Amino acid sequence: MSHHRREFLKKSVVGTAGLALGVNALGASTFGSAFAASPQSYRRILGANDRIHLAVIGTNNRGKAHITAISKGNNAEVAYICDVDSKVLESTLTEVKQKTGKTPKGEKDIRRLLDQKNLDAITIATPEHWHAPMALMGVQAGKHVYVEKPCSHNPREGEMLVEAQKRYGKLIQMGNQQRSAPTSIQAVKDIREGIIGTPYFGKAWYSNNRKPIGNGNEVAPPAWLDWELWQGPAPREAYRDNVVHYNWHWFKNWGTGEIHNNGTHEIDVCRWALGVDYPTKVSASGGRYHYQGDDWEFPDTQVVSYEFPDNKMITWEGKSCNPFNFYDRGRGATIHGSEGTVMLDRNGYWAYDMDGKLIKEVLEKAESATTNTLGEGALDIFHMNNFFDGIRSGQALHSPIADAHISTLLCHLGNISQFVGRSLSCNPKTGHIQGDMEAMKYWSRQYAPGWEPSV
Repeated sequence: MSHHRREFLKKSVVGTAGLALGVNALGASTFGSAFAASPQSYRRILGANDRIHLAVIGTNNRGKAHITAISKGNNAEVAYICDVDSKVLESTLTEVKQKTGKTPKGEKDIRRLLDQKNLDAITIATPEHWHAPMALMGVQAGKHVYVEKPCSHNPREGEMLVEAQKRYGKLIQMGNQQRSAPTSIQAVKDIREGIIGTPYFGKAWYSNNRKPIGNGNEVAPPAWLDWELWQGPAPREAYRDNVVHYNWHWFKNWGTGEIHNNGTHEIDVCRWALGVDYPTKVSASGGRYHYQGDDWEFPDTQVVSYEFPDNKMITWEGKSCNPFNFYDRGRGATIHGSEGTVMLDRNGYWAYDMDGKLIKEVLEKAESATTNTLGEGALDIFHMNNFFDGIRSGQALHSPIADAHISTLLCHLGNISQFVGRSLSCNPKTGHIQGDMEAMKYWSRQYAPGWEPSV
């Protein structure tokens, strides 16, 4: 690293190193530090008007929700758009101009953005194999990071993000937006205060009606796609015509399956409500049951069970290809306690006593999408504004990376149990798999030469 680069990185983190992180007081643990940057120091970094300038990276699906949240957020601006698809890049620049009246700068390669001095933060909505490597690049360049779930493609990447946040002092918020839902915050508060007695079991579910993805043909990448840059840190594969832009979720080289694509949200809500962290045991079962013979590499039907200290547990049930709902909901969570049950989703929460009588109902004032690929709604704005408040004044993040990593790790452990075909015994202090060297081989991955991430 050059002297100029070292000096740039050193200056870019002044005022934020050592920032105290934590979820809101109604949630889980707070991650403390020796000191926190003052609001005055943040204003000096951002400028007199506190306007936050962001780059949105990956804008075909969730990136559009990021753009909306930024444009409707508190004093923030989309200054850059980054995408390896030239058609998407062009259309997104036009869309931002229509929404905001300003045209951001377009860029294909994230590496060319990171030296921009007028860039305060990046948001990441790329395929999952890029999430952690790109977030690491961001904080190393002195930028705050908002990264979509899952924050990592494998457990080691999540650990690296936690280490990097501590080292570089920049904020990393994961995009599990229900953490910023006022009704979910209220639900967790009420659970803490005993509305259902002692909570001990969380049930999370997700249902959809996905179709088969077929068998891809190896063809030349389209002219509008930089396939080399799209792959980035992932080991190289020939381009196939059934991967881009969404089906990469179902390929192990780039995606992490439905448990990460959607299960992350409700598993996280259950963990938050129960007040648990790392499990003692993880068991997964399922498979590609609904369709067979296509290129899909993960289960489309899966049940994962997590056991925790103090007699608490979570189950997740995913049905990617059967849309039958539970409680008239395609996704949601129930928290069961000694004196009743709470049901919550992105649009509200409902508490019941032991006789099934509704004792409390709290509805969100604005709806958020649930099972479509964009998932856009009011919660994105709330979650993004929480990120902005963390940058400006040091307000505790609702999903700081040290906490978000734990929920992401639960999903990784579910996949690993599925891959090896047996239950995993885990260290409840670290989440590491105990006594199973074959399972621990999935803790990290191979990277394309020259793209290996580091802290």
